Amino acid sequence: MLACAILAFGAGLVTASFADFRDYLPELLRGLEVTVKVTLGGALLALLAAFTAALCKMYAPAPLRWLAVGYIEVFRGTSALVQLFWLFFVLPHFGITLDPLSVGIMALGLNVGAYGAEVVRGAIGGVAAGQWEAATALNMTRAQALRRIVLPQALVAMLPPWGNLFIELLKATSLVSLITLADLTFKAQQINQNTLRTAEIFTVVLLAYLALSLLITTGMRALERRMTQGMHRGPSS
Repeated sequence: MLACAILAFGAGLVTASFADFRDYLPELLRGLEVTVKVTLGGALLALLAAFTAALCKMYAPAPLRWLAVGYIEVFRGTSALVQLFWLFFVLPHFGITLDPLSVGIMALGLNVGAYGAEVVRGAIGGVAAGQWEAATALNMTRAQALRRIVLPQALVAMLPPWGNLFIELLKATSLVSLITLADLTFKAQQINQNTLRTAEIFTVVLLAYLALSLLITTGMRALERRMTQGMHRGPSS
């Protein structure tokens, strides 16, 4: 609570010292909207890519398994900025042209998804072998065991690292300003060029990113509490 109060006080001082802040607030809010869109779109793509790649790597036939391994290694082993530039500047040479928002979502989503695939794989691999044996004893197929027994337990173990990945995704959205996407960072740079109020503008932007990351942290913790509720509860008397 003390930290929140200090942040609110500091934000108030910054806003009060920036006489023209209200004139530029609509532009910052439009940039914030783009940042949120890239974060949400990238998060959804990351989840889809991570679960698909992890399950293919663990259980799919060899060709799909090699494809999943190749995706994970390429996107983990190269820079997110280079991936962003490659999708934006190189794909048009192959006749594929995407708008900056789509490129930003795709690059950051696939990048985070590659890291998330290892989180998913590790969480599934961490489920006790006895759970698989119990599913086999109940005559379940592998798909049924995954869906009904293994994944519900693995999801709980995935939540903390996924929270960290979502925050990393949020912070990486500032890179999309380099492909002319008018996100929060892009708008802040434009306003700074017009006003030269660097300290005030980027302090406000810093607080905006911090507020978004706190929202992600709070949401993930609430989801973790909800999913773990009752898991360690003993039998009722």
